[in-house]
Amino acid sequence: MTTKFDIYQDVTDRIVNALEQGPAPWLKPWAEGKCGGSGPHNATTGRAYSGINWLVLSCSAYTSDGWLTYKQATELGGQVRKGEKGTHIVFWSFPKIQQDDGTFKAVPFAKGYVVFNTQQCDGLDPAKLKGMEPVVAGDTSINALAARVGADVRHGGKKAFYTPEGDYVGMPTADSFASPDAYAATLAHELVHWTGHKSRCDRQFGKRFGDDAYAFEELVAEIGSAFVCAQMGIPLESLQHSSYIAAWLKVLKADKRAIFTASSQAKRSSEFLITKEPVIEEIAA
Repeated sequence: MTTKFDIYQDVTDRIVNALEQGPAPWLKPWAEGKCGGSGPHNATTGRAYSGINWLVLSCSAYTSDGWLTYKQATELGGQVRKGEKGTHIVFWSFPKIQQDDGTFKAVPFAKGYVVFNTQQCDGLDPAKLKGMEPVVAGDTSINALAARVGADVRHGGKKAFYTPEGDYVGMPTADSFASPDAYAATLAHELVHWTGHKSRCDRQFGKRFGDDAYAFEELVAEIGSAFVCAQMGIPLESLQHSSYIAAWLKVLKADKRAIFTASSQAKRSSEFLITKEPVIEEIAA
């Protein structure tokens, strides 16, 4: 009897294994010395992978960030080496399902498909391979990003935090950090928390994750800040809150769809920060 492939379980198992084995998978590209501004992307189009696919491909041991399908490899004059094993990533479709009242509702459906790293291929034409296309244009500093979306960032004190009650981000001064990159990565993390406010992404996890809701929000902020940093070329070298890893593993092992929720919410927050027009209206605390 053939067991049906479960993309949710496969992805969850890989993320859990990566967390148990060493650095968080979203840190791996930077920890191995890859250049800023890079990240998992399609090597034929230059388009960056996002969401759960970004996480899955970041778990790989390859030093190349370029990925392609078997067909794309052959179209570039190359060939996937015999015996190489591909990596399953997710393609989302939204078929419309008829409801009891006769109306139709789009229901998200995840389907796995396979890609290979460029290092698993021979004969690829280097001139045809594309690097990741830049996402952020203009002033790419993290402070400019915060100003562009209207975040209230207040400097001073010894802690980095976001307070929903006052709806502002508190940060130590930039010169308090070991490097400008460490400051930027920390601010990115707190800005992802800022997006969770009810007037923005309205992010709440209490009902589903119970006592682990706070830790799960930290997972979203960790992944979301990784997305922001990758798109801005900011090296992300350490976790902001490594003490939550045990809680993350507990949630992920109990719910095979949890990592999809985390990456989806992180993607939504990072896109809010990267693409949103300046906030004109005043937001009540």
